[in-house]
Amino acid sequence: MLNDSDSQGPQPSSPQPSSPSTSHQPPATSHRIVAIIEVLLCSDFPTQLAIGATFSAFGYTPFTAPGQLRLGYVVWLSVADSAALIGLVLLFLYAHGERPRDVLLGRRPVAREFALGVPLILVALTLGGIVLLGIRHFAPWLRTVEHNPLQELLRSPRDAWLFAFVVFVAGGLREEIQRAFLLHRFDVWLGGGTVGVLVTSLAFGAGHLLQGADAAIATGLLGAFWGALYLRRRSCVAPLVSHAGFDLMQVVQYMLSKS
Repeated sequence: MLNDSDSQGPQPSSPQPSSPSTSHQPPATSHRIVAIIEVLLCSDFPTQLAIGATFSAFGYTPFTAPGQLRLGYVVWLSVADSAALIGLVLLFLYAHGERPRDVLLGRRPVAREFALGVPLILVALTLGGIVLLGIRHFAPWLRTVEHNPLQELLRSPRDAWLFAFVVFVAGGLREEIQRAFLLHRFDVWLGGGTVGVLVTSLAFGAGHLLQGADAAIATGLLGAFWGALYLRRRSCVAPLVSHAGFDLMQVVQYMLSKS
């Protein structure tokens, strides 16, 4: 499926200053410092904290009762955070004279990458299922959360549609654009693509600890799968389709189990 006969996409280019002058180029160390700052700002934590603090300042809290998440809060936080993070990614790319299309889509046909991502939904589902079953069989103590709190938000078909929208926008779209940008920065300035996959996958898994340690481990490994796919293809389209399809299938599976 991912055979070596496919031509590789463009090699990532070093972030360059927007000024055309080359007589006073900053040293590589300066570029690395800037790349680290950009990675931290696009790690999702600063944007979510800022947006969450803004909501709280206006009296909009995440809980309707102790331990019960508010679906509307999750929807608005996810949409606002997605817009902010994608905006930051585009801003940083343009600031360095990089074309978002080159970094995010590469040179491969988008339709071809989309078609590749469809069967990879099944690959992701299989990988996630195997990891979770293996953990629950060999290390059941890692199931630290009995019921996924996000699934408790799905109380009606309307809730399911809203949550499906959230997992598509915040899961597939935002996270794969974010992952592509972060891996691009690591690949050029911060130790290489392998280091980038390791760091981003650990952070991706840690961000899902709310759903339990087992879910965090499975999610981190899925993040590594999608990250490796991006580095292989130099396009975030196939990972985006696979990720979004995986998340949507989780929603469908949960709603069918309740019916």
